[in-house]
Formats: sequence, structure tokens, C-alpha cells
Amino acid sequence: MAAPAPAPGTLDAFEAAKGFMPAHEGLALYAAAAEAAALGLPLLEVGTYCGRSTLLLADAARAAGTVAVTVDHHRGSEEQQPGWEYHDPTLVDPEAGVLDTLPTFRRTLHAAGLEPYVIAVVGRSPQVAAVWGGPLGLVFIDGGHTDEHANGDYEGWAPLLAEDGLLVIHDVFPDPADGGRAPYGVYRRALASGAFSEVSATDSLRVLRRTGPGV
Repeated sequence: MAAPAPAPGTLDAFEAAKGFMPAHEGLALYAAAAEAAALGLPLLEVGTYCGRSTLLLADAARAAGTVAVTVDHHRGSEEQQPGWEYHDPTLVDPEAGVLDTLPTFRRTLHAAGLEPYVIAVVGRSPQVAAVWGGPLGLVFIDGGHTDEHANGDYEGWAPLLAEDGLLVIHDVFPDPADGGRAPYGVYRRALASGAFSEVSATDSLRVLRRTGPGV
């Protein structure tokens, strides 16, 4: 059976949106989201940026009659600040003088016609997780890549995954020469917990299924 694919218009919007996820990893994320959406629970993303991957979660949510939730403070992660590799000066708020990805994110969703299927939460991941009240079908961790932020995202959100829900982690690089180590550490931590089994690996994207307690 062929893997599920997003609507053609969503793929076009994904390719046009600001962001860093390549298309083949995006398709793997969509397949995971489509599977998890069948649980009838929200799909949650940590790390919105400008909405590139949010489009895929929203498309899967639309098809299944659920919703995608995306959490971000919209001030950019460490590597997106001035002087760093992934800084985009066009995203700096001219009045505040700091990064603000929220307007671009909203335009991205609007252009794709996917606003009705997304709840955008503006805030810091641990604070939002602490007040979140229900189970989730999917948690996609793609926020800050320091040990503090990546582990905080895992600790805040992974326990809220329903049984058979999917934990998706981006930028998992086993070789330190390829990238930061924090997402890889979270991936290893999830497997070591005994609560997750690996479903798939697509370059730096890992999909794990929650199969037991102990997160």
C-alpha cells in the first residue's frame, strides 16, 4: 500500500514556506501524522518557526477530523539569533528589534487555507505543557536544540502521548559531525525508557510509537 500523501496544494505550500525540513522528511512526518490522526486526538508540534511542517500536520488533521496544535514563543531558537548560521534578518520585528516569526507563520497558514485546522499557542513549551489538559495522538519535537530545551520538550509532552501515539523527533544525528547532539540524546532516552519502540527513520527524522508506561 502506498504511503499517505498530503494534498498537492499542501505540498506546494510546504515547498514555498520558510523552513529547513526537506521534502522527503516532510513526507515521512505526514505519514506519521496521518496514522496518528486516526486515534482522533490532537497532533502537537513543538517548534513552529514559520509553519513549514505545521502545514503537513494541519493537512493530516483536516483529513481525519482532528486538529493540529503548534507551540512556539516565536522569538527564534539559539541558532536563529543574529550572528548565527540560521538567522534570517527579514524576520526581525523592526519595532521590537527581535525575531518574530508569528506574522510569517500566520501568512503561511492563511495562504494554504489551513487556518481552521490549527491551534497556534504562543508560549514556551514547558509552561504550555504544564497546563495542557488532555492526551495527544502525536508529539513532534522540533524546538530548541540545546540539551535543556530538547529534554524539557520531551519531559513536558511525551508523557501526554496516548497508547499507540507517535513521538516524532527531528534532527537526530548519530554522528556528532552531522549536527547537534540534543535531539539524538532525546531519541536514545525515549528508547531507553521502555515506553517507545521505533517505527521508522528517514534521514534525521525518527518516529517512535508509545507502547507502554515509564516515560
